Amino acid sequence: MLDNMSGLIILAGILTTAFGIPKDIVLYKMLPGSAIGVLFGDLLFTWMAVRLAKKTGNHDVTAMPLGLDTPSIFGMAFGVLGPTYLATHDAIFTWQVGMATVVLMGIFKIAASFFGPWLRQTVPRAGLLGSIAAVALLLIAYLPTLKLFTSPVAGFLSLGVVLASLVARVRLPFRVPGALAGIAMGTAVYYLLGSLGLLAGEQILLPHVPELHFALPLPTLEFVKGIPKALTFLPLSLPFALATVVGGVDVTESAAAAGDEYPTRDVLLVEAFGTLLAGVCGGVIQSVPYIGHPAYKDMGGRAGYTLATAIFIGLGGILGYLSFFVELLPEAVVAPILIFIGMEITAQAFEASPRRHARAVALSFLPAIACLLQLELALMLSNVGKKAQALTGEFAVSYHATLMLGNGFIVTSLLWGGAIAALIDHKLKQAAAFMFCSALATLCGVIHSPLESGAMFLPWAPPEPFTWHLAAGYGAMTLLFLVLPTPPSTEGE
Repeated sequence: MLDNMSGLIILAGILTTAFGIPKDIVLYKMLPGSAIGVLFGDLLFTWMAVRLAKKTGNHDVTAMPLGLDTPSIFGMAFGVLGPTYLATHDAIFTWQVGMATVVLMGIFKIAASFFGPWLRQTVPRAGLLGSIAAVALLLIAYLPTLKLFTSPVAGFLSLGVVLASLVARVRLPFRVPGALAGIAMGTAVYYLLGSLGLLAGEQILLPHVPELHFALPLPTLEFVKGIPKALTFLPLSLPFALATVVGGVDVTESAAAAGDEYPTRDVLLVEAFGTLLAGVCGGVIQSVPYIGHPAYKDMGGRAGYTLATAIFIGLGGILGYLSFFVELLPEAVVAPILIFIGMEITAQAFEASPRRHARAVALSFLPAIACLLQLELALMLSNVGKKAQALTGEFAVSYHATLMLGNGFIVTSLLWGGAIAALIDHKLKQAAAFMFCSALATLCGVIHSPLESGAMFLPWAPPEPFTWHLAAGYGAMTLLFLVLPTPPSTEGE
């Protein structure tokens, strides 16, 4: 629930503050539809967990977590919703374009879900878990860590409670859950200091008591009006959809490593239909299985926590009280939950993969580092009123290389991690196959797109000739691995 709340807080803050989209549209049209996708997905995952527990006789089964996709929050806000509103100043049309984009992503994910089981069987665990661990540590954990410094007393207090209870397993008085205790104590301290004028900036006051605003997000055809514009965003939105398919395979593998074996295709279909339903009901963010399954299992989560999340988030979208919590919970206090999730997933990538594949997991972090650097550099350039095109010399070369390495980073991490794991096992032909897939993905812009937006393109019409050079580099590695003599396999050592 707190993970979803933090996503809603981030989304509402970006759209209303950075782009000036009216709060009524964001809080009572965009958020309720997105909440319906979470309601649908978490209810199905609850049912799947109960079914798995009955089938296996294991009452320790943890439900797969589902929520709003964090990378898509930034992608949709800065790549689709914000630019559309700035160009049209029409909040309703912006909402319709967002809906249409999510509907198209849902349709794509339904089609792609049937390839999920094959992907899970083909890619080594180091590639699957390494790619998602890179996201966990560098985006889900690192970026929220920066929020601690906006209110360090409240933020670090919340972090301390979370680390002591969930990492060190220190039992809190009255068996209060660590995540809840961290949020409650941090929020209380935040508003206490704010009321005394001891926080940086203006005096902080409690939000108004929530007024229930009934906004049942029923299915609507409003998205049809936004389809023509949404089609222009497909090169940007489809990579995000593809990333969640890859991520869905990753989290299924993550759950299996933690002892809960779910059918890959079923997990992917739930997230796909959840995304489609969210878009049809007015949502602007796709749903995705969260990568925190091991962390939730460690917290004691079973099937009840997804049921409770579904009810709270779903009813919040319908009755309107989500807006109160979006305004109530400080980012610095929510951040420790995401930091903990990032730590757990990163640790699991190394612990659950064969020890000999640790180098493959480590290498898979590089594209995510590039993505993080590119985001920070782009923000810095924007703040000083400059564009990347204004860079010259080595700075321009470095920025461009960082941009290309970061674009499509989840898929790049998967391919690189899988290739290195195959090499370590002396499976040279499998490593060659990963490099060949990397070449094809480069030619389409699925990875290494030279465009600022990370958009895809046709292989015969790349934005710049350097794309062919990159693809040729992967091709050279493919040939190298094919002609080298194959030593005995190390698998099982």
